[in-house]
Amino acid sequence: MTTQTKVNYKCVSADSHVNPPPTIYADRVPAGLKEKAPRVEQKDGKEVLRFEGREQKFMSLAGAAGVDYQKLKIESDKAQRGHQGGWDPIARIKDMDLDGVDAEVLYGSGDGGGVDMKTSDRELRFAMMQVYNDWLSEYCQPNPGRLVGIAEIPFWDIDLAISEATRAKKLGLRGVLLPSIPAVDASDPSDKAYIDPVYEPLWSALEDLEMPINFHLGGKPRTRGLESTLLVSVTVNKAMMAEPMTSLIFSGVLQNHPKLKLVSVESGIGWMAFIVDWMDHSWERHRYHTNSPLKEPPSEFWRRHIYGTFIEDYVGVRERHTIGVNRIMWSSDYPHINSTWPKSQEYIAKHFEDVPEHERRMVVADNCVELYNLND
Repeated sequence: MTTQTKVNYKCVSADSHVNPPPTIYADRVPAGLKEKAPRVEQKDGKEVLRFEGREQKFMSLAGAAGVDYQKLKIESDKAQRGHQGGWDPIARIKDMDLDGVDAEVLYGSGDGGGVDMKTSDRELRFAMMQVYNDWLSEYCQPNPGRLVGIAEIPFWDIDLAISEATRAKKLGLRGVLLPSIPAVDASDPSDKAYIDPVYEPLWSALEDLEMPINFHLGGKPRTRGLESTLLVSVTVNKAMMAEPMTSLIFSGVLQNHPKLKLVSVESGIGWMAFIVDWMDHSWERHRYHTNSPLKEPPSEFWRRHIYGTFIEDYVGVRERHTIGVNRIMWSSDYPHINSTWPKSQEYIAKHFEDVPEHERRMVVADNCVELYNLND
């Protein structure tokens, strides 16, 4: 049953996650793709994922919010692990109430299942995206005012991307997710950078749909051998989000699309204070010999178009006015291991101890409510 009661938004997580059952793909993709879809099988008394000839163990990090870090077990013996709220919206609402959170913006985990299910088979990948979007819409139905879904769309096919974004809007989803680095397969040169004119119809469509573009984390480390080193990756992937954001500014994309909104998700905000000022420095010295198309300093576009979410970031909160206090948003990251659940209110209190109440309210709720039109 859908609950349509109006929500008094006092605390909103701008970045939380769902962990849908990996079995939904084999169950729901078109008949001709079922044999290719990921499958959950038993091996030595444990569930494993089989996909495209690979066998993957299930990991617990995607559902381990609130777990004692010192007692954490990385591997899980079953696909659905950790907090039930990852796949059960009723259980999630209970966990939100416990944490004092009124609404959550929801992203998938590893293309929908909490494990790496990306594939270079573009037909299959798009079919899986559609399955995920349908499932996410259903997940949000019990209380769409509190559960805010973000759709996945296929950046590599502009017509399909526009069609799926339009469909997602009708499903009640509130924005779209694009990869920070547009590449299905690193060896395939056909994928274009976001500054390429091929994306212009997509930017225009997303403007008209009023669907913000969300980039979740930056790229992996570029040095060969470091890409799977967890501690390096989870540290540096924050600031690596500077690439897609600055490229869309300097290329003139945001100048040409004044209603387009971008969100840097789970990338923190402290690094943004440096980038905002440094962009203007770079532009002033190089705008003429590079024939920059910008008619205003790049920081103006950042503060008009770009939002950033953070979990714990004292530096970012301190530098909120440099970044733009109306463009930063708190998040709990539930049910992931980095989550502040079930002590989010304690984390918020510490971060905003010396911050005026009206600014705290903007960061903890109002900016997110406005961005995703949650009062509509």
